[in-house]
Amino acid sequence: MSNMHSTPLDIRQLEAFAAVMSAGSVTGAARLLGRSQPAVTRLIQDLEADLGYALLHRSGPRITPTSRGLLFHAEVERHLASLAHIRERAEAIALDEPMTITVAATPSLAAGILPQALAAVAANLIPRHLHIQALAAENVVQAVLARSADVGISSLPLEHPGLEIHWIAEAPCVVAIGASDPLAARDVVRLTDVADRRIITLANPYRLRHRVNEALDRAGVSPDRIIDVNASLTALSLVRSGLGVAIVEPATVRGIPLDGIAMRAIDQTIPFLFGAISAAALPLTPTVAALIDTTRAEALAMSGCRIIDSNGSEALADTVYGSPEISEGAPR
Repeated sequence: MSNMHSTPLDIRQLEAFAAVMSAGSVTGAARLLGRSQPAVTRLIQDLEADLGYALLHRSGPRITPTSRGLLFHAEVERHLASLAHIRERAEAIALDEPMTITVAATPSLAAGILPQALAAVAANLIPRHLHIQALAAENVVQAVLARSADVGISSLPLEHPGLEIHWIAEAPCVVAIGASDPLAARDVVRLTDVADRRIITLANPYRLRHRVNEALDRAGVSPDRIIDVNASLTALSLVRSGLGVAIVEPATVRGIPLDGIAMRAIDQTIPFLFGAISAAALPLTPTVAALIDTTRAEALAMSGCRIIDSNGSEALADTVYGSPEISEGAPR
């Protein structure tokens, strides 16, 4: 029977287990930690004894995690990261400096607007320690809800009563084609022009992909060659290698322009929706508040981007699932 309820877990044991998972072996973990191999082995054995179950399968020198070990590792990573953040925040308090923050963003937004937005934040608001996590949109939401991230920049849709949505932006998707492609001579590319090409697009059917599919359907285009990817940068790299044309959101394009690729407008409107979120009812630090403002400004710097006025989750749902109202004079 486990003694875990009566015996506090030793931080050294958790660090040893995390190191073994990272290095893939006790020998590698010992090198990472600057300890002897027997010492690391003993720490893992003591941790398993405290927990009451095995964390690792041992077969000679080979070590693999058990199913429980994999689940426990996710908790250990979060715990160790939290301890590191507590140390950093304690140091910031002692020095009267801005508090460390964690920003969670989808890969396209982490690359496309976050660097410029951070550069626009006043230098005296940038903390000594700043953490940026590039995550899937669903994981951005979970990080913000769990308060392991102070602010999130994510594609939509996302709805949760525990979220505060600070702004919602809409920008038109673009088509990426090889710079030497004859279509690069056009300012606007029709989807019918790429009907016989291999189409490269994002895989998640619940986000941008379904809008791409709707646009292809409207144009009467049924591509028989498709490459699904989970990141726009991958799509752009595939285009540069001559593997097809890509329909992508505009953020990555702006943040990481690639030689050999031409970006062109599409004759069908394919909206990319994204926004800034934080945990509801959680006071914003000056740094987070400034970053929310600068990411909004960077979003507006994208060609054709507009901010959609919103009023909580109802407006968000209307924007994502229905036909958003366009303010008088707003660009269409």
